[in-house]
Amino acid sequence: MTTEEVQQQIKELKRSFRLVMNGPASQSMREKGLDYRLNWGVPVIQLKQMAKELGKDYDLAIALWKEDIRECKILATLVMPAEKMPQEVAEIWMEQTHTQEMAEMQALNVYQHVSYAPMIAYQWIARPEDVYQICGYDILGRLFMNGQEPNERGINEFLDQAATALQAPSLGVRHAVLNAVLRFADLGVVYERMAHNALKKIGIDI
Repeated sequence: MTTEEVQQQIKELKRSFRLVMNGPASQSMREKGLDYRLNWGVPVIQLKQMAKELGKDYDLAIALWKEDIRECKILATLVMPAEKMPQEVAEIWMEQTHTQEMAEMQALNVYQHVSYAPMIAYQWIARPEDVYQICGYDILGRLFMNGQEPNERGINEFLDQAATALQAPSLGVRHAVLNAVLRFADLGVVYERMAHNALKKIGIDI
């Protein structure tokens, strides 16, 4: 697709957002701190349907992400082909991520599928920013859910970071951590025991 075709497609998508916009949902998101330059309040389920019709397209994903519009950014995560996404692009996208919703969308829709998923996840859970931690733990939770077992170093790092993060003030971070720990425990009896022992030290029983 040429640059002109991509821009034309984005123009049509913006038009379709207006047709399905949800004012009350948009207002509610703003009140909850989901601060985008433009937010049409389009439900994610409708964006997923649009993405299915568009198919995977690297150039379109890159162009969509550059639009400071909630729906464009979510669509970008849905149409980005994971096997073509370089790590540098993932790093740039995360640098430009300021909401929990967008951190969760990236982990769910694209980062759990990239070849370097464990690497960025462990890097990001060690970062001080909430959005990085939420995204990192969401990636790990998905990898564990898909049966991917960490090595010994990964286990120690994950449980150490998780024990600290579960005492963080951010509810979003704590939720992402607890979900990842439960997925880790689901990997088997040995993992369940390790998770139980690690969290017992901070007074949490799973």
